[in-house]
Amino acid sequence: MFLKKSTLLTPTASPHLFRRTTCRLCDASELELVLKLTPTPAADAYLHEKKNQEAYPMDLYLCRECGHAQLLDVVDPAVSFGDYIYVTSSSPGLVEHFRRYASDVMRHLDMPKNSSVLDIGSNDGTLLKFFKEHGMNIIGVDPARAIAEEATQNGLPTLVSFFTSDLARNLLRERGPMKLICANNAFAHSDDLADITDGVQCLLDQNGVFVFEASYLLDTIEGMVFDFICNEHLSYHSVKPLQRFLSKHGLELFDIVRIPTHGGSIRGFAQHAGGPRPVSTSVEAITNYETKMGLDRLDIFKRYASQIEKGRIEVVKALKHLSKQGKVIAGYGASPTTTVLIYHFDLGHVLSFIVDDNQIKHNTFSPGHHIPVLSSEVINERKPDYIVILAWRFAEMIMKRHAHYRAAGGKFIVPLPELKFV
Repeated sequence: MFLKKSTLLTPTASPHLFRRTTCRLCDASELELVLKLTPTPAADAYLHEKKNQEAYPMDLYLCRECGHAQLLDVVDPAVSFGDYIYVTSSSPGLVEHFRRYASDVMRHLDMPKNSSVLDIGSNDGTLLKFFKEHGMNIIGVDPARAIAEEATQNGLPTLVSFFTSDLARNLLRERGPMKLICANNAFAHSDDLADITDGVQCLLDQNGVFVFEASYLLDTIEGMVFDFICNEHLSYHSVKPLQRFLSKHGLELFDIVRIPTHGGSIRGFAQHAGGPRPVSTSVEAITNYETKMGLDRLDIFKRYASQIEKGRIEVVKALKHLSKQGKVIAGYGASPTTTVLIYHFDLGHVLSFIVDDNQIKHNTFSPGHHIPVLSSEVINERKPDYIVILAWRFAEMIMKRHAHYRAAGGKFIVPLPELKFV
């Protein structure tokens, strides 16, 4: 989690919303609307008490100059992250991902013990913990005070702050340069990417490496992962614009790896311009593929929007038919992505309740529609006729875990990538 309010933003009619007029990567002003989704409240703002929640635009724009896809409407960080409760360790899949991440990076970069490692947007320090186990000197930066302070108490020192170029200069004076700087999804959450990248360039050791992970635009489109587009995630990255952006800030992208997290992501490796590591053929290969796929052109987004609309019509029609029959319909999954799906597919009035496996979300209300969120253990007690798997990327795992529900006559509905009744 990481977001900083940019000085480049202009106020809107909402006191909690700001709007960019230029590209987040190249500052160009030629920006075209390519996908319009239903406005939602702050997507992860699950409540313990019902209250009115403002909805914010969910419009994706493409920069015609550099090809970067982005939201221009930026929700005030106090709204999106003021009471941030998500912690990485609540997701077993992500914990294992970060375990492998640390091992892979240590092996790939051949880092000596006691090297200095900084994690930007470190959350509860899950990644730092694994680097610490490899003998690294670690420090995290995260603005979520309660989470950061608990991480520090757990032996994972974390500064309660946004990462900025000013903070980078202070850290450089106090601790010296960093051999490794990590930023995982910080490049999706952050508005002022230029200042962050200047900070990385300032703080990075001359032979150091900057490693970042970000959701990959091509996977978002090809996998129909439109529900990952939410007001927490401001950027939807592809490699060509990132390569150009990093170069402008004195960094050289020397390797790219595609990974499966968050519906499809990339892990990038950058060094100071002219650094010691050769540029992998993977960089040219993936940029050439993006050109071939037309990732910086309008046609691919028009097809994407058409596929989303087709899926929306099918799901709305099916669920309204079941609702009119008096069927009890529940949802499975309480996350930012499910807020987007509920709003864009108009599910707020057909779901009686939502279940989730994360205890933090139990006995809360969903953003905006205030649908009760309960433990998945209530499925046997309440016996809904249908369960819509809102967390559809984990459908197989969820259905396997609750095979007893199906055996008792319950039915699952998987809304994406194609509507399916199980």
